[in-house]
Amino acid sequence: MRLFFRQIYKSYLKNDIIRLMKEPFKWDDYSDQPALLRDKEYKKKMRKREWKSLLKTFFTALFALPISLILTPFVKRKQINSNDFFCMGIDFEREPQKTLELLEELDVQNVLLRFKLWEIHKISDLKSFILLLKNKKITLKILQDRENVEDLELLKTNLRAIFKELDGLIDVYEIGSTINRSKWGFFSVDEYSKFFKTAYDLKASDFHDVKLIGSGVIDFEYHFTAHTLFNFFKYRYDGVSSLLYVDRRGAPENTQMGFALADKIAWLSAMVWLSPKTSNELRITETNWPIEGTAPYAPTSENECVSEESYADFMLRYHLLAFASQQVNSVSWHQLIAPGYGLLDNRKGLRKREAFNTYKFMVKNLKNAQFLRLDVKRDYYVLQFLINEQLLQIHWSLKPTTLKNEDFFDAFDKNGEAARGEILNIGSSPLYVFIKDSV
Repeated sequence: MRLFFRQIYKSYLKNDIIRLMKEPFKWDDYSDQPALLRDKEYKKKMRKREWKSLLKTFFTALFALPISLILTPFVKRKQINSNDFFCMGIDFEREPQKTLELLEELDVQNVLLRFKLWEIHKISDLKSFILLLKNKKITLKILQDRENVEDLELLKTNLRAIFKELDGLIDVYEIGSTINRSKWGFFSVDEYSKFFKTAYDLKASDFHDVKLIGSGVIDFEYHFTAHTLFNFFKYRYDGVSSLLYVDRRGAPENTQMGFALADKIAWLSAMVWLSPKTSNELRITETNWPIEGTAPYAPTSENECVSEESYADFMLRYHLLAFASQQVNSVSWHQLIAPGYGLLDNRKGLRKREAFNTYKFMVKNLKNAQFLRLDVKRDYYVLQFLINEQLLQIHWSLKPTTLKNEDFFDAFDKNGEAARGEILNIGSSPLYVFIKDSV
Protein backbone atom coordinates (compact mmCIF):
# COMPACT_ATOMS: atom_id res chain seq x y z
CA MET A 1 0.00 0.00 0.00
CA ARG A 2 2.83 2.41 0.88
CA LEU A 3 4.52 1.69 -2.47
CA PHE A 4 1.22 2.28 -4.25
CA PHE A 5 0.81 5.77 -2.77
CA ARG A 6 4.47 6.58 -3.39
CA GLN A 7 3.96 5.82 -7.08
CA ILE A 8 0.87 8.01 -7.18
CA TYR A 9 2.74 10.81 -5.43
CA LYS A 10 5.64 10.66 -7.93
CA SER A 11 3.15 10.65 -10.78
CA TYR A 12 1.48 13.74 -9.38
CA LEU A 13 4.77 15.60 -8.96
CA LYS A 14 5.42 15.04 -12.64
CA ASN A 15 1.88 15.92 -13.62
CA ASP A 16 1.98 19.09 -11.50
CA ILE A 17 4.96 20.32 -13.54
CA ILE A 18 3.22 19.50 -16.82
CA ARG A 19 0.01 21.14 -15.63
CA LEU A 20 1.78 24.34 -14.64
CA MET A 21 3.32 24.55 -18.10
CA LYS A 22 0.26 23.94 -20.25
CA GLU A 23 -3.00 24.29 -18.28
CA PRO A 24 -4.82 27.51 -17.38
CA PHE A 25 -6.28 26.19 -14.11
CA LYS A 26 -4.90 27.61 -10.87
CA TRP A 27 -6.06 27.39 -7.25
CA ASP A 28 -6.64 30.55 -5.19
CA ASP A 29 -5.53 29.77 -1.63
CA TYR A 30 -7.06 33.00 -0.34
CA SER A 31 -10.68 32.21 -1.24
CA ASP A 32 -10.36 28.39 -1.34
CA GLN A 33 -11.54 28.11 -4.93
CA PRO A 34 -10.07 28.02 -8.45
CA ALA A 35 -8.91 31.33 -9.89
CA LEU A 36 -10.80 32.76 -12.84
CA LEU A 37 -9.87 31.35 -16.22
CA ARG A 38 -8.07 34.15 -18.05
CA ASP A 39 -7.56 32.27 -21.29
CA LYS A 40 -10.68 33.24 -23.22
CA GLU A 41 -9.62 31.38 -26.34
CA TYR A 42 -9.27 28.17 -24.37
CA LYS A 43 -12.71 28.60 -22.81
CA LYS A 44 -14.25 29.31 -26.19
CA LYS A 45 -12.60 26.25 -27.73
CA MET A 46 -13.73 23.94 -24.92
CA ARG A 47 -17.32 25.17 -24.97
CA LYS A 48 -17.44 24.78 -28.74
CA ARG A 49 -16.24 21.22 -28.33
CA GLU A 50 -19.11 20.51 -25.92
CA TRP A 51 -21.87 22.05 -28.06
CA LYS A 52 -23.91 18.84 -28.18
CA SER A 53 -24.10 18.65 -24.40
CA LEU A 54 -24.97 22.34 -24.14
CA LEU A 55 -27.78 21.76 -26.63
CA LYS A 56 -29.06 18.84 -24.53
CA THR A 57 -28.99 21.06 -21.45
CA PHE A 58 -31.15 23.61 -23.25
CA PHE A 59 -33.80 21.14 -24.45
CA THR A 60 -33.88 19.17 -21.19
CA ALA A 61 -34.48 22.38 -19.26
CA LEU A 62 -37.12 23.45 -21.76
CA PHE A 63 -39.28 20.50 -20.71
CA ALA A 64 -38.16 19.64 -17.17
CA LEU A 65 -38.23 23.11 -15.62
CA PRO A 66 -41.83 24.11 -16.40
CA ILE A 67 -43.20 20.65 -15.54
CA SER A 68 -41.39 20.54 -12.20
CA LEU A 69 -42.44 24.10 -11.41
CA ILE A 70 -46.10 23.27 -12.07
CA LEU A 71 -45.88 20.19 -9.85
CA THR A 72 -44.09 22.01 -7.00
CA PRO A 73 -47.25 22.41 -4.85
CA PHE A 74 -47.87 18.65 -4.99
CA VAL A 75 -44.52 17.55 -3.56
CA LYS A 76 -45.08 16.06 -0.11
CA ARG A 77 -43.01 17.27 2.81
CA LYS A 78 -40.61 14.85 4.44
CA GLN A 79 -39.98 14.31 8.13
CA ILE A 80 -36.55 15.91 8.49
CA ASN A 81 -34.33 14.63 11.29
CA SER A 82 -33.09 17.76 13.04
CA ASN A 83 -30.10 15.85 14.49
CA ASP A 84 -28.75 15.33 10.98
CA PHE A 85 -29.80 18.69 9.55
CA PHE A 86 -26.89 20.80 10.80
CA CYS A 87 -23.54 20.16 9.13
CA MET A 88 -20.32 22.16 9.35
CA GLY A 89 -17.73 22.44 6.60
CA ILE A 90 -14.14 22.12 7.84
CA ASP A 91 -10.62 22.03 6.40
CA PHE A 92 -8.57 19.11 7.72
CA GLU A 93 -5.32 21.07 7.24
CA ARG A 94 -6.42 24.36 8.80
CA GLU A 95 -5.90 24.51 12.56
CA PRO A 96 -6.74 20.77 12.93
CA GLN A 97 -6.49 20.51 16.72
CA LYS A 98 -8.42 23.71 17.29
CA THR A 99 -11.01 22.57 14.76
CA LEU A 100 -11.69 19.46 16.83
CA GLU A 101 -12.16 21.58 19.95
CA LEU A 102 -14.47 24.03 18.18
CA LEU A 103 -16.64 21.24 16.80
CA GLU A 104 -17.11 19.92 20.32
CA GLU A 105 -18.04 23.40 21.53
CA LEU A 106 -20.60 23.78 18.76
CA ASP A 107 -21.88 20.25 19.51
CA VAL A 108 -22.33 19.63 15.80
CA GLN A 109 -22.43 15.95 14.86
CA ASN A 110 -22.15 16.21 11.07
CA VAL A 111 -19.17 17.60 9.18
CA LEU A 112 -18.21 18.07 5.54
CA LEU A 113 -14.60 17.75 4.42
CA ARG A 114 -13.17 18.70 1.04
CA PHE A 115 -10.53 16.58 -0.65
CA LYS A 116 -8.70 17.62 -3.82
CA LEU A 117 -8.05 14.89 -6.34
CA TRP A 118 -4.78 16.55 -7.33
CA GLU A 119 -3.61 16.06 -3.75
CA ILE A 120 -4.21 12.32 -3.61
CA HIS A 121 -0.85 11.95 -1.86
CA LYS A 122 -2.46 13.54 1.22
CA ILE A 123 -4.96 10.72 1.67
CA SER A 124 -3.12 9.34 4.71
CA ASP A 125 -3.19 12.76 6.38
CA LEU A 126 -6.91 12.99 5.71
CA LYS A 127 -7.50 9.56 7.22
CA SER A 128 -5.51 10.46 10.33
CA PHE A 129 -7.67 13.54 10.84
CA ILE A 130 -10.91 11.64 10.21
CA LEU A 131 -9.99 9.10 12.88
CA LEU A 132 -9.85 11.98 15.38
CA LEU A 133 -13.45 12.95 14.57
CA LYS A 134 -14.63 9.83 16.41
CA ASN A 135 -18.40 9.36 16.07
CA LYS A 136 -19.23 12.26 13.77
CA LYS A 137 -20.99 11.63 10.47
CA ILE A 138 -18.76 12.70 7.61
CA THR A 139 -19.52 13.88 4.09
CA LEU A 140 -16.44 13.92 1.87
CA LYS A 141 -16.65 16.35 -1.05
CA ILE A 142 -14.27 15.16 -3.76
CA LEU A 143 -13.01 18.13 -5.75
CA GLN A 144 -12.08 17.57 -9.37
CA ASP A 145 -9.34 18.99 -11.55
CA ARG A 146 -9.17 19.05 -15.33
CA GLU A 147 -6.75 16.14 -15.47
CA ASN A 148 -9.19 13.81 -13.67
CA VAL A 149 -12.08 15.05 -15.81
CA GLU A 150 -10.22 14.22 -19.02
CA ASP A 151 -8.53 11.02 -17.85
CA LEU A 152 -11.27 8.80 -16.44
CA GLU A 153 -8.86 5.90 -15.88
CA LEU A 154 -6.82 8.18 -13.61
CA LEU A 155 -10.03 9.20 -11.88
CA LYS A 156 -10.97 5.56 -11.36
CA THR A 157 -7.55 4.83 -9.87
CA ASN A 158 -7.79 7.79 -7.52
CA LEU A 159 -11.37 7.03 -6.43
CA ARG A 160 -10.44 3.41 -5.78
CA ALA A 161 -7.59 4.58 -3.56
CA ILE A 162 -9.93 6.93 -1.65
CA PHE A 163 -12.73 4.38 -1.20
CA LYS A 164 -10.28 1.70 -0.07
CA GLU A 165 -8.27 3.87 2.31
CA LEU A 166 -11.37 5.42 3.93
CA ASP A 167 -13.48 2.28 3.97
CA GLY A 168 -16.09 2.47 6.73
CA LEU A 169 -15.14 6.02 7.77
CA ILE A 170 -17.24 8.12 5.38
CA ASP A 171 -21.04 8.31 5.44
CA VAL A 172 -21.50 10.15 2.14
CA TYR A 173 -19.25 10.96 -0.80
CA GLU A 174 -20.12 14.02 -2.86
CA ILE A 175 -18.69 13.39 -6.30
CA GLY A 176 -17.56 16.64 -7.90
CA SER A 177 -18.51 20.20 -7.10
CA THR A 178 -19.58 23.42 -8.77
CA ILE A 179 -20.02 21.70 -12.11
CA ASN A 180 -21.51 24.73 -13.88
CA ARG A 181 -18.40 26.90 -13.50
CA SER A 182 -15.68 26.24 -16.08
CA LYS A 183 -12.91 27.35 -13.71
CA TRP A 184 -13.74 24.23 -11.67
CA GLY A 185 -12.85 21.99 -14.62
CA PHE A 186 -16.13 21.01 -16.29
CA PHE A 187 -17.34 22.50 -19.56
CA SER A 188 -20.62 20.58 -19.87
CA VAL A 189 -23.05 18.39 -18.00
CA ASP A 190 -22.03 15.43 -20.16
CA GLU A 191 -18.49 15.78 -18.88
CA TYR A 192 -19.81 15.69 -15.33
CA SER A 193 -22.06 12.71 -16.06
CA LYS A 194 -19.07 10.71 -17.33
CA PHE A 195 -17.18 11.77 -14.21
CA PHE A 196 -19.98 10.68 -11.87
CA LYS A 197 -20.59 7.46 -13.79
CA THR A 198 -16.97 6.48 -13.20
CA ALA A 199 -17.61 6.67 -9.46
CA TYR A 200 -20.96 4.90 -9.80
CA ASP A 201 -19.50 2.03 -11.82
CA LEU A 202 -16.75 1.62 -9.25
CA LYS A 203 -19.37 1.45 -6.52
CA ALA A 204 -21.40 -1.12 -8.46
CA SER A 205 -18.40 -3.36 -9.07
CA ASP A 206 -16.31 -3.14 -5.90
CA PHE A 207 -17.66 -0.76 -3.25
CA HIS A 208 -21.37 -1.56 -2.85
CA ASP A 209 -21.76 0.17 0.52
CA VAL A 210 -20.51 3.65 -0.42
CA LYS A 211 -23.14 6.36 -0.71
CA LEU A 212 -22.66 8.75 -3.65
CA ILE A 213 -24.41 12.08 -4.10
CA GLY A 214 -24.25 14.67 -6.91
CA SER A 215 -24.74 16.82 -8.97
CA GLY A 216 -23.16 19.84 -7.26
CA VAL A 217 -24.69 22.69 -9.28
CA ILE A 218 -23.98 26.09 -7.75
CA ASP A 219 -26.52 28.93 -7.49
CA PHE A 220 -29.99 29.20 -8.99
CA GLU A 221 -29.04 27.72 -12.36
CA TYR A 222 -31.55 24.92 -12.52
CA HIS A 223 -31.18 24.32 -16.26
CA PHE A 224 -27.90 22.57 -15.38
CA THR A 225 -29.56 20.74 -12.49
CA ALA A 226 -32.32 19.52 -14.79
CA HIS A 227 -29.80 17.99 -17.19
CA THR A 228 -28.00 16.17 -14.36
CA LEU A 229 -31.31 14.70 -13.16
CA PHE A 230 -32.88 13.82 -16.51
CA ASN A 231 -30.47 12.12 -18.94
CA PHE A 232 -29.70 8.72 -20.44
CA PHE A 233 -26.50 7.98 -18.56
CA LYS A 234 -26.73 4.73 -16.60
CA TYR A 235 -26.10 5.86 -13.05
CA ARG A 236 -28.09 6.75 -9.98
CA TYR A 237 -27.54 9.25 -7.20
CA ASP A 238 -28.05 8.26 -3.56
CA GLY A 239 -29.12 11.85 -3.06
CA VAL A 240 -28.82 15.24 -4.73
CA SER A 241 -26.32 17.87 -3.64
CA SER A 242 -26.78 21.56 -4.31
CA LEU A 243 -24.60 24.58 -3.62
CA LEU A 244 -27.59 26.85 -3.21
CA TYR A 245 -26.03 30.24 -2.61
CA VAL A 246 -28.28 33.30 -2.40
CA ASP A 247 -25.61 35.76 -1.24
CA ARG A 248 -25.73 37.88 -4.40
CA ARG A 249 -29.35 38.75 -3.57
CA GLY A 250 -28.58 39.86 -0.01
CA ALA A 251 -31.03 38.46 2.54
CA PRO A 252 -32.33 34.90 2.04
CA GLU A 253 -35.88 36.24 1.73
CA ASN A 254 -34.92 38.45 -1.23
CA THR A 255 -36.06 37.26 -4.62
CA GLN A 256 -34.30 36.36 -7.85
CA MET A 257 -36.63 36.32 -10.84
CA GLY A 258 -39.47 36.19 -8.32
CA PHE A 259 -38.03 33.28 -6.31
CA ALA A 260 -36.88 33.60 -2.69
CA LEU A 261 -34.86 30.88 -0.95
CA ALA A 262 -37.98 28.94 0.10
CA ASP A 263 -39.28 28.98 -3.49
CA LYS A 264 -35.94 27.83 -4.89
CA ILE A 265 -35.88 24.91 -2.45
CA ALA A 266 -39.44 23.94 -3.35
CA TRP A 267 -38.65 23.93 -7.08
CA LEU A 268 -35.44 21.98 -6.60
CA SER A 269 -37.29 19.45 -4.43
CA ALA A 270 -39.83 18.94 -7.19
CA MET A 271 -37.07 18.09 -9.67
CA VAL A 272 -35.53 15.63 -7.20
CA TRP A 273 -38.96 14.09 -6.62
CA LEU A 274 -39.60 13.68 -10.36
CA SER A 275 -36.16 12.40 -11.34
CA PRO A 276 -35.82 8.63 -11.92
CA LYS A 277 -32.09 8.91 -11.21
CA THR A 278 -32.09 9.63 -7.48
CA SER A 279 -33.58 8.85 -4.11
CA ASN A 280 -35.68 11.62 -2.60
CA GLU A 281 -32.86 13.17 -0.61
CA LEU A 282 -31.66 16.76 -0.98
CA ARG A 283 -28.54 18.12 0.68
CA ILE A 284 -27.30 21.70 0.51
CA THR A 285 -23.58 21.01 0.70
CA GLU A 286 -22.28 24.55 0.53
CA THR A 287 -23.57 28.05 1.23
CA ASN A 288 -22.40 31.22 3.01
CA TRP A 289 -22.11 34.99 2.75
CA PRO A 290 -18.81 36.80 2.08
CA ILE A 291 -17.76 39.26 4.77
CA GLU A 292 -16.90 42.88 4.07
CA GLY A 293 -13.35 44.14 4.40
CA THR A 294 -11.76 40.70 3.99
CA ALA A 295 -10.34 40.94 0.44
CA PRO A 296 -8.58 38.99 -1.02
CA TYR A 297 -10.05 36.24 1.16
CA ALA A 298 -13.67 36.97 0.23
CA PRO A 299 -14.78 34.70 -2.64
CA THR A 300 -16.72 37.52 -4.34
CA SER A 301 -16.36 41.24 -4.94
CA GLU A 302 -16.92 43.75 -2.13
CA ASN A 303 -20.36 44.52 -3.59
CA GLU A 304 -21.72 41.17 -2.36
CA CYS A 305 -20.03 41.32 1.05
CA VAL A 306 -22.02 41.91 4.23
CA SER A 307 -21.22 42.98 7.78
CA GLU A 308 -20.45 40.36 10.42
CA GLU A 309 -23.80 41.12 12.09
CA SER A 310 -25.75 40.62 8.85
CA TYR A 311 -23.71 37.49 8.16
CA ALA A 312 -24.92 35.99 11.45
CA ASP A 313 -28.54 37.04 10.82
CA PHE A 314 -28.59 35.69 7.26
CA MET A 315 -26.91 32.43 8.28
CA LEU A 316 -29.53 31.77 10.95
CA ARG A 317 -32.46 32.72 8.75
CA TYR A 318 -31.13 30.55 5.91
CA HIS A 319 -31.07 27.50 8.19
CA LEU A 320 -34.52 28.28 9.60
CA LEU A 321 -36.11 28.66 6.18
CA ALA A 322 -34.42 25.53 4.83
CA PHE A 323 -35.54 23.52 7.85
CA ALA A 324 -39.06 24.89 7.61
CA SER A 325 -39.27 23.64 4.03
CA GLN A 326 -39.06 20.07 5.37
CA GLN A 327 -37.47 19.19 2.03
CA VAL A 328 -33.76 19.67 2.81
CA ASN A 329 -32.10 16.81 4.64
CA SER A 330 -29.05 18.83 5.66
CA VAL A 331 -27.34 22.20 5.25
CA SER A 332 -23.55 22.33 5.33
CA TRP A 333 -22.22 25.75 6.28
CA HIS A 334 -19.06 26.75 4.39
CA GLN A 335 -17.17 26.89 6.67
CA LEU A 336 -15.82 26.91 10.23
CA ILE A 337 -12.49 28.75 9.82
CA ALA A 338 -11.97 31.12 6.87
CA PRO A 339 -11.07 34.83 6.88
CA GLY A 340 -13.46 35.77 4.08
CA TYR A 341 -16.57 33.79 5.01
CA GLY A 342 -16.06 31.58 8.08
CA LEU A 343 -17.39 31.53 11.62
CA LEU A 344 -13.84 32.28 12.73
CA ASP A 345 -11.20 34.58 11.27
CA ASN A 346 -7.66 33.17 11.42
CA ARG A 347 -5.65 36.05 9.94
CA LYS A 348 -4.29 37.11 13.33
CA GLY A 349 -4.74 34.17 15.64
CA LEU A 350 -8.27 32.74 15.90
CA ARG A 351 -11.14 35.17 16.42
CA LYS A 352 -14.69 33.99 16.87
CA ARG A 353 -17.13 36.06 14.91
CA GLU A 354 -20.61 36.76 16.26
CA ALA A 355 -21.93 34.06 13.93
CA PHE A 356 -20.07 31.40 15.93
CA ASN A 357 -22.28 32.04 18.98
CA THR A 358 -25.33 32.34 16.73
CA TYR A 359 -24.64 28.92 15.21
CA LYS A 360 -23.91 27.40 18.62
CA PHE A 361 -27.21 28.62 20.11
CA MET A 362 -29.12 27.50 17.01
CA VAL A 363 -27.78 23.93 17.23
CA LYS A 364 -28.29 23.80 21.00
CA ASN A 365 -31.99 24.56 20.66
CA LEU A 366 -32.93 22.95 17.37
CA LYS A 367 -30.94 19.70 17.23
CA ASN A 368 -33.88 17.86 18.83
CA ALA A 369 -36.67 20.05 17.52
CA GLN A 370 -39.88 18.93 15.86
CA PHE A 371 -41.05 21.37 13.20
CA LEU A 372 -44.66 22.52 13.55
CA ARG A 373 -45.32 25.42 11.20
CA LEU A 374 -44.07 28.62 9.60
CA ASP A 375 -46.33 31.66 9.40
CA VAL A 376 -45.43 34.65 7.25
CA LYS A 377 -47.52 37.82 7.20
CA ARG A 378 -46.39 41.17 5.84
CA ASP A 379 -42.72 40.22 6.06
CA TYR A 380 -43.14 39.04 9.66
CA TYR A 381 -41.96 35.45 10.21
CA VAL A 382 -42.94 33.13 13.06
CA LEU A 383 -41.44 29.65 13.06
CA GLN A 384 -42.76 27.15 15.60
CA PHE A 385 -41.10 24.02 17.01
CA LEU A 386 -41.84 21.51 19.73
CA ILE A 387 -38.82 20.71 21.90
CA ASN A 388 -39.17 18.28 24.79
CA GLU A 389 -42.88 19.09 25.02
CA GLN A 390 -42.22 22.83 25.10
CA LEU A 391 -43.25 25.25 22.38
CA LEU A 392 -40.52 27.40 20.84
CA GLN A 393 -41.32 30.29 18.53
CA ILE A 394 -38.65 32.11 16.53
CA HIS A 395 -39.63 35.59 15.36
CA TRP A 396 -38.03 37.92 12.83
CA SER A 397 -39.25 40.70 10.60
CA LEU A 398 -37.93 42.40 7.48
CA LYS A 399 -39.64 45.59 8.69
CA PRO A 400 -38.66 46.43 12.28
CA THR A 401 -41.57 46.12 14.70
CA THR A 402 -42.27 45.19 18.33
CA LEU A 403 -43.88 42.39 20.32
CA LYS A 404 -45.28 42.57 23.84
CA ASN A 405 -43.20 40.50 26.26
CA GLU A 406 -45.80 38.31 27.98
CA ASP A 407 -45.38 36.75 31.42
CA PHE A 408 -45.31 33.29 29.84
CA PHE A 409 -42.40 34.21 27.51
CA ASP A 410 -38.76 33.28 27.99
CA ALA A 411 -37.08 35.30 25.24
CA PHE A 412 -33.49 35.17 23.99
CA ASP A 413 -31.62 36.89 21.20
CA LYS A 414 -29.86 34.93 18.43
CA ASN A 415 -26.75 34.48 20.59
CA GLY A 416 -28.56 33.24 23.69
CA GLU A 417 -28.65 36.46 25.69
CA ALA A 418 -31.90 36.96 27.63
CA ALA A 419 -34.21 39.59 26.14
CA ARG A 420 -35.87 41.69 28.83
CA GLY A 421 -38.33 44.54 29.04
CA GLU A 422 -42.05 44.92 28.45
CA ILE A 423 -41.54 45.36 24.70
CA LEU A 424 -39.42 43.09 22.51
CA ASN A 425 -37.87 44.53 19.37
CA ILE A 426 -38.38 42.29 16.34
CA GLY A 427 -36.15 42.89 13.34
CA SER A 428 -33.62 41.14 11.12
CA SER A 429 -32.06 39.25 14.06
CA PRO A 430 -34.30 36.29 14.96
CA LEU A 431 -35.63 36.17 18.53
CA TYR A 432 -36.19 32.87 20.35
CA VAL A 433 -39.36 32.83 22.46
CA PHE A 434 -39.98 29.80 24.67
CA ILE A 435 -43.60 29.51 25.79
CA LYS A 436 -43.84 28.47 29.43
CA ASP A 437 -46.21 25.60 30.29
CA SER A 438 -47.10 25.31 26.62
CA VAL A 439 -48.07 21.63 26.85
